[in-house]
Amino acid sequence: MNATVLGCGRWGTYIAHYLNTKGHNVLLWGRKDSPRLKELIHSGGNEYMPLDKHIRTSTSLEIALNYADTVFISISSQHLRNLAKAISQYKIDGKTIVLCMKGIENNTGLRLTEVIKEECGDAVKTAVWVGPGHVQNFLKGIPSCMIIDSNSEELSKFLVGQLSSNLIRLYYGHDLIGTEIGAAAKNIVGIAAGMLDGLGYHSLKGALMARGASEFSKMVVAMGGQAQTIYGLSHLGDYEATLFSPYSHNRKFGEDFVHGNKFDKLAEGATTVKSFVMLSKKYNIELPIAKVIYSVIYENLDIRTGIMELFSRPLKHEFEK
Repeated sequence: MNATVLGCGRWGTYIAHYLNTKGHNVLLWGRKDSPRLKELIHSGGNEYMPLDKHIRTSTSLEIALNYADTVFISISSQHLRNLAKAISQYKIDGKTIVLCMKGIENNTGLRLTEVIKEECGDAVKTAVWVGPGHVQNFLKGIPSCMIIDSNSEELSKFLVGQLSSNLIRLYYGHDLIGTEIGAAAKNIVGIAAGMLDGLGYHSLKGALMARGASEFSKMVVAMGGQAQTIYGLSHLGDYEATLFSPYSHNRKFGEDFVHGNKFDKLAEGATTVKSFVMLSKKYNIELPIAKVIYSVIYENLDIRTGIMELFSRPLKHEFEK
C-alpha cells in the first residue's frame, strides 16, 4: 500500500510510524507553516517518537495525494471541510480516504464522512478508523483493539486486512452512523469524567459511563444507526482510554477546566458538544450529559450545580426508552 497521512500531530505521526512498521510506503504531510512538521524534519522526531528515515515528508498537498492510493487524515474535525475542499481540486478518483479522527461538524451537525461526501462526491471511497488507543501505550508495546467502518463491508475488510497487527487488533463495523456518532460522543463523556476528577467525585464515573452509553445510544437510533453500536469499540470500548487515562486530552481538559487551568492541546469534545446540543434539538432527543457540559463550558454554569442537575432529574426506570 502507498499511504499518505495528512496531519502530523500526535496521532497522525504515529499512524505514519505504524504504517511504516507494517511495510507500507508512507508519506507524511503537513502545512508549510506547521511547527509540528518542522520539528519532525529538523529534530528527526517529536516528543513521542523518532521519525523513521523511510517516511517521506511534504508540504505539497498535490504531491501527497499523488503519492498514495490510500489517504489517512488526522486533523481537528472542525478543519476537515477546508482540507476536503482543497483535496477535491486534485485528481482523487478511486482513492480511499480513511478518517482517523472523531467529531461532528459544528453548524451543520454532519458526520465527518458526510463532510467528505459533500466536498469530494463519489470520487473517493471513505472509511473511519476509531477506537481506544494512545500513542504512548502503543510505543510501549501495549496492544489494543480498534475498529474500521465504512458503507462498504468489502472496503472495511480490506483495510482491516492491510492494517491489523498483534499491536492493533482491528475489527470491521457495519454501522457507520453509530460508529461515527459513538466515537464523537465519547469525547464529551471524557470531559465530564475529567470534571468529576477535578471535583474529586471519582466514584461517579461508573454512573457516568452507564448513563452516557444510554444517552448516546438514543441519539444513534434517532439518526438511523443501531443502538448496540454504542456498546462497541467506538464508544463504550473507548471509555477507559478517554475517561481514565492520564493521556486523554478530553479528560485532562475537563479536570483543568474545574481547576481554572488553561489546556492548550486539542480536546475534540469541547467543540463536538456544540454539535450534539444542536442535534438533540433537531431530533428531539434529550442529551442531559451533553447539555450540562455545554452549559458549564459556554454558559458559565457552575460545575457542581450542573452535576446536581443531572442527579435531580425526574425519577424513572433505568432503561426507559
